[in-house]
Amino acid sequence: MTDLLRQEVATAADTIVVKVGTRVLTHEDGTLNESRIARLGEEICQIMDTGRHVVLVSSGAVGAGMSQLGLTQRPQDVARLQAVAAVGQARLIEVYDQTFRKHGRTAAQVLLTADDVDDRTRYLNVRNTILALLDFQAVPIINENDTVAVDELMATFGDNDRLAALVTSLLRAPLLVILSDVDGLYSGDPTQGDAQLISTVKQLDDTVYSYVRDRRSGLGKGGMLSKLNAARIATMAGENVIIASGRRTGVLEQILRGEVVGTLVLAQGKSISPRKRWIGFSAQSCGTIVVDAGARRAVVEQGRSLLAAGIVDVRGTFRKGDLVTLSDQQGCEIARGLSNYHAEDVQRIKGLRSDRIAQVLGHRPYDEVIHRDNMTVVGN
Repeated sequence: MTDLLRQEVATAADTIVVKVGTRVLTHEDGTLNESRIARLGEEICQIMDTGRHVVLVSSGAVGAGMSQLGLTQRPQDVARLQAVAAVGQARLIEVYDQTFRKHGRTAAQVLLTADDVDDRTRYLNVRNTILALLDFQAVPIINENDTVAVDELMATFGDNDRLAALVTSLLRAPLLVILSDVDGLYSGDPTQGDAQLISTVKQLDDTVYSYVRDRRSGLGKGGMLSKLNAARIATMAGENVIIASGRRTGVLEQILRGEVVGTLVLAQGKSISPRKRWIGFSAQSCGTIVVDAGARRAVVEQGRSLLAAGIVDVRGTFRKGDLVTLSDQQGCEIARGLSNYHAEDVQRIKGLRSDRIAQVLGHRPYDEVIHRDNMTVVGN
């Protein structure tokens, strides 16, 4: 069954980011499922034959390494885990390359860490490299550089779901498809008979998040919560997201036909500029500025700059030009932006009218603590 809204989403998707998880790419025993990779590669090539670009964000390095080394359990210490990832990454890209070459395509390995999207220059270099690969009709296969990214490897956040969302935002790709081992978001535990598949999510609110029922696994790091957080990043930047089962035969073809497959999370508002995408979703925050209700309304609802008068607290240490988080007094993140002042100076001028800044600091280089041109709203 096709759907008009989904057909519109698919038609507009000239570039698609496809994220595939570990559980999709491995057998129950954790070994690499090469037949599934072959099928996925064939579907990606079929999409590219229509003139679209496809970028693949692939998990599975640790699982592939376990298979190569004959391991039955995921190592717990960092050094061994990174070693397994290094072995597995080589095998994973080899299998992908063999698959794509059968269809006249070439695989390109791109390994990233959080620092690569945190630094503005490196962020732009990553974008330019991926776009050049697409011009060459190659298939960029992106993964976290697990051999050096300790925090990303060990934690249950900062996983490839988030990486895929950041890549989607970086490229301004109209559609992110997250392929999981479940059919999409359910209204409850999908193993229970009364849980219903949520076909469309118009807004990622508390009700949607309350549906999350994740289970633990020895291989994958993500889960539905991770996927919804990734969808939040992509949709806030103006892109659409579909969460679907990677074990479903022909799933990508069905999505591009506009069939009702998985869960569609609709874009929240208009697409934003590349610079504001970096500010809002890629760069790492160095501190937090807490604002009152009036400043919250001015920033979120009226699109205005942040003035010192609306600031009630300053947390962390940051310098002029550093990226900081704006939160309300309930602790909810509402925006992110580049500060015009050091943290110590913001602490001294908080709550003051702009015309009093010079009296306290001895000078007033800026009326605004964060100018609206250097700010991205990330919450409602």
